[in-house]
Amino acid sequence: MTDEAEIPDETGTGPEAGTRPDLTAAQVLRAAREQFAELTGLQPEGVSRFERTEDGWTLEAEAVEVARIPETMSVMALYELTLGPDGLLTGYRRVRRYERGRSDAR
Repeated sequence: MTDEAEIPDETGTGPEAGTRPDLTAAQVLRAAREQFAELTGLQPEGVSRFERTEDGWTLEAEAVEVARIPETMSVMALYELTLGPDGLLTGYRRVRRYERGRSDAR
């Protein structure tokens, strides 16, 4: 039985044999959304930053923290998510909170 992390490359040989193939941007985004939602119960509505780093990936995602009526009064939060090269969430932190209807003051 092979370990999930030991998936060989297409040929089964070469320097990448025995390692997980590179993830696509779509796979990383999907993994980040699913893991973040599972841990926090919040559903990301959008991603405003997405980049590959030496250690994996960094994303910034917006989520509704407090839903209000009208929607423009809902409290939003911007979260920074870090993922390893394998697409597993290694951490997250809230960067800021704001009302949905407010423009960026920065």
